[in-house]
Amino acid sequence: MPRKTHQPQLNPEFLQRFCSEVYTHYHAHPRPLPWRETKDPYHILVSEIMLQQTRVERAIGKYREFLAAFPDFSALATAPLREVLQVWQGLGYNRRAIALQETAKKVVLDYNGLLPGTPEQLRTLPGIGSYTAGAIAAFAFQQPVLFIETNIRAAYIHCFFQDRQDVKDSEIMPLIRATLDTANPREWYYALMDYGVMLKRTQTNPSRKSAHHTRQSRFEGSDRQLRGEILKFLLREPFSRKEAIFQTLQEDPQRVEKILAGLEKEGFLNRKGVGYSIAE
Repeated sequence: MPRKTHQPQLNPEFLQRFCSEVYTHYHAHPRPLPWRETKDPYHILVSEIMLQQTRVERAIGKYREFLAAFPDFSALATAPLREVLQVWQGLGYNRRAIALQETAKKVVLDYNGLLPGTPEQLRTLPGIGSYTAGAIAAFAFQQPVLFIETNIRAAYIHCFFQDRQDVKDSEIMPLIRATLDTANPREWYYALMDYGVMLKRTQTNPSRKSAHHTRQSRFEGSDRQLRGEILKFLLREPFSRKEAIFQTLQEDPQRVEKILAGLEKEGFLNRKGVGYSIAE
């Protein structure tokens, strides 16, 4: 039901057809994702942090493993960082694990173990930006908030901006506001995301027409890859001298030194003399 227009009008009839098509697809083909089976704010927080930069297929197994190891805010807040990073291995972008644990500590200390429910409060927690705050507010607390991510973006661009390039999110947000199911924002956003996923599988990715579309930088040989290799090594070895790290990685020592310094500054590592260990 795409509509070609440079400035989509908020035509009630067309908007209703759009909503009907999105819900029809969702009810026929809902994705069976484990975090959709719960309204537990902690579980939804864990899933949203994992999904920030990890594909759904990879996150599913780790989501279950993480919750088994750290079933609530208190368990995560008091766990050794080494254990948290060990379970997180395979998800990448390990700083998210530190942010998630720091959030758990703040929730326990400042909110009596209960995750706050408004986007404004959620954005004050480590690792939670505008999208994640909105998603948690909608999925855990049924709040009719406005937010956008890549699959939602794809749905609106495909149906309202077919003849456009460089579509800004500020142009899409009025459409999100006009179509939001305020009685059930949780289900509506799930439906939008599934519709967007379907479009990406069956069409040329509509998100490429977004002004905010970016390609992820190459992982192989990147500093990100080296950071991950250093953490894997130190998770196996409680304490390692720099020379052992250099020998294991077989990389330029100056480059490795710089990455080690960055990991120490970010709270991943403790330096002890000429060696390093995972922070306590």
